Parts: sequence; structure tokens; C-alpha cells
Amino acid sequence: MENRTDALLAELDAFMAEYDKRTNAHDVNRWRELVADDATYWFTDGSFEGIDAITDAVQRTFDEIQDEVYTISDLHWVCASADCAVVRYRFHWVGYTNGQRREGQGRGTNAMIKENGRWQMIHEHLSA
Repeated sequence: MENRTDALLAELDAFMAEYDKRTNAHDVNRWRELVADDATYWFTDGSFEGIDAITDAVQRTFDEIQDEVYTISDLHWVCASADCAVVRYRFHWVGYTNGQRREGQGRGTNAMIKENGRWQMIHEHLSA
């Protein structure tokens, strides 16, 4: 049983690493491939339901913050099974808005589902 759990957590860690990588690439079309069509995202500036609304919100952030570097750390898997998982983590970002260096940090919680053999985000909640 432990080997299965270790393998599952390694798979989920790899998914989160890919999510982080695609976030930092600032290519919203590649990023959105990791988000479920019916996902809900809660950000400090609003709540967004459905892939199109979420993608628009993320694109606005990509456009607003130039040269952003976003990192996640301290992942804690609240629950993990073969078809769903929840993770808590800390995030930090740094970039430029209107020529000024800015940065922020906070906490995140994400819920993932696995359908047709691939993981996707179904919910994200970020708070400062």
C-alpha cells in the first residue's frame, strides 16, 4: 500500500510542478490544458467559474505583471486518491507593474480530479 501511496504522491507532485511551470511560461493556452472546463477559481480580485472566465482572469494577470516569477512551496496533500486530491501550499510572486518591482505571497488550496487518465484543476483558492 505504501508504494502505491508514494507513487500517487509523486504523480501529484509532478502535476503541480507542471502547473507551476506552465504558469511561469505565461502561455495561457498551454496553462488552460491543466484546468477542468467546469473549474472554479477564487482569487483576491474575484471568483471565476468556467474555463473561459478563469482563462480571461489569468491572462489579465499575465498582461499586468511583466516578467513575473511565480513559485509554490510547502505542499501538503490534505487528501489524495486515485481520482481526486486536495493540496495546500504557499505561493510567492515577483514581477513588474508600471515599471515598478512588486511582489506578493500567500496561501493556496487546490482540488484536482483525474478523468480519462489525466489530472486537472477543478478548484483553486488563493489568499494573501
